Amino acid sequence: MKDGFISVACGAPKLRLADCAYNAEQTFGLMRAAEKAGVKVLVLPELGLTSYTCGDLFFQDALISGAEEALGTVLKATRNLEVVTAVGLPLRRNGRLYNCAAVIQRGKILGVVPKTHLPNYGEFYEKRWFAPAPAEAEYISLLGQDAVPFGAEQVFSCETMPELVLGFEICEDLWTPDSPSVKMARAGAVVIGNLSASNEVLGKDAYRRQLVTMQSAKLLCGYLYSSSGAGESTSDTVFGAHQLIAENGALLTERRFDGGLLVSEIDVQKLCHERLRTQSLAENPGGRYAEPFSLTVSPTKLTRYVSPLPFVPEGKEDRDARCQEILLIASLGLKQRLEHTGAKTAVVGLSGGLDSTLAVLITGLAMKMLDRPMSDIIAVTMPCFGTTDRTRNNAVVLAGQMGATLRTVDISQSVRSHFRDIGHDPEDHSVTYENAQARERTQVLMDIANAGGGLVIGTGDLSELALGWCTYNGDHMSMYGVNASIPKTLVRHLVRYLSRDSAEPELHDVLEDILDTPVSPELLPAVQGEISQRTEDLVGPYELHDFFLYYVLRWGFPPRKVYRLAQYALGRKYSREVLLKWLKTFYRRFFTQQFKRNCMPDGPKIGSVALSPRGDWRMPSDASFALWQAELDSLE
Repeated sequence: MKDGFISVACGAPKLRLADCAYNAEQTFGLMRAAEKAGVKVLVLPELGLTSYTCGDLFFQDALISGAEEALGTVLKATRNLEVVTAVGLPLRRNGRLYNCAAVIQRGKILGVVPKTHLPNYGEFYEKRWFAPAPAEAEYISLLGQDAVPFGAEQVFSCETMPELVLGFEICEDLWTPDSPSVKMARAGAVVIGNLSASNEVLGKDAYRRQLVTMQSAKLLCGYLYSSSGAGESTSDTVFGAHQLIAENGALLTERRFDGGLLVSEIDVQKLCHERLRTQSLAENPGGRYAEPFSLTVSPTKLTRYVSPLPFVPEGKEDRDARCQEILLIASLGLKQRLEHTGAKTAVVGLSGGLDSTLAVLITGLAMKMLDRPMSDIIAVTMPCFGTTDRTRNNAVVLAGQMGATLRTVDISQSVRSHFRDIGHDPEDHSVTYENAQARERTQVLMDIANAGGGLVIGTGDLSELALGWCTYNGDHMSMYGVNASIPKTLVRHLVRYLSRDSAEPELHDVLEDILDTPVSPELLPAVQGEISQRTEDLVGPYELHDFFLYYVLRWGFPPRKVYRLAQYALGRKYSREVLLKWLKTFYRRFFTQQFKRNCMPDGPKIGSVALSPRGDWRMPSDASFALWQAELDSLE
């Protein structure tokens, strides 16, 4: 439960038709297994104490009474268990029979939720036996417990973890336009359980999966779907025990044609942050009751997958699709900017590094969209003190392969003249030594653009902006920054994607060599012709900073949680000390470098994380990070 994680499970017991005593044993057996596994919320199938396919046996008093007795057996057998469990059974009230979920914990019934929408088509005949949930909720007596809430749209709130609010609906309720879970979510429920009995027909599993994941996305919630399986009648249908656990549109885990427990963790803190950020569920509160329960606050062991590269899809097909989409968005943005301004040329400072390579490739795609010649791209190489033959040659070859207009401007004499003007010793390789070169390059690019009626295309990426790893009014400045919301870990994949896609062997070869070149601004003198200034040695590995960036900005996680997730996802590659060192660097640089982002140029938003002060990120440049620093210090 710490850091917002709550262990949840779907359970699929093996049932016997109409054998309530046996089904009760299977139910509390799964509850005990869930408790032992540290599960806090468990969802079992629809009508699990009787089985779903009893047909007209639901008209038999013996079965209905047996189901109620079975619930009593489960309550007694689990009176010491903390796990909050939703158990399915039929219940009679006021001359009607309802298909219900009994929500229980520690031998107590927290509430009973009747099914709202009853299917009565195809193989389903529920209206033959059951009544829909009554319009008005009430309190009932059940198994010796008075004032048990009975009604749809109930929510159940955890006193020891206020962010955790539960809601439950039953099978068909999910498939309808006005699902009860909508009102539950508006009433604060962040975890929705669905007790289901959904039979298998061709293609239905995919549709079911889409329903569950999209409902979790629409309601910004965790969704636990537990369908019945073994033991249901196979006279006309087969039930596959389809179990799914989804969170905010992502399927965390699923299982089919197998019983037992399916366990994962829901990040309640993440869901609450997203609701706070979007305010999409705040306008029309709904739901009935807020029945409290409590849970022991303890660490939750993580089993869910956490990607070490959250910006990069792992499968090649998904990764290629992502690359294609990014390139399309970025090039469309630049295309419109070139059209709107009437720019005659697009000027790119080409260093032979990854970022400038991606920027010129995107510029080439925009020129193709405009049906303009590649010669309208002016690629400018500006060698100086740290430039190596490798990067300079790669820049020249790349420009030539693209058909861009190449210009080489050696800025070393201009920078030395500037050093004399300001009285700086060229042997002093301080920040002045580095930034003078970066600002001179930007001045050259701006003046070339002015002379040719063009636009300077920015090359800096999202990761550099987050860290402030750019020279103010140097490479920080441009007239349109095509890479501004592309993280460094994705830059590499985009260039590799274009390299593989290239029909020209020479272009492919130069892109591959650029990919193999260490990331460097090349502002310090080379050593024996090799790059001496490696960015990741100075500010830390970009895969770490992109990981931090994603969880700090996209989800608002505090340092402790980001550190925990980093250990979980990247701990085999990096030690705890290394992770903490660079996490501290990330926070320090992110806060102190906001002034650069507050005046960054226009550039297209690509993904869910962006730092434009006109769009996603509004932050004062003088904000203190003392709170974050204190928490970071406590992690040592």
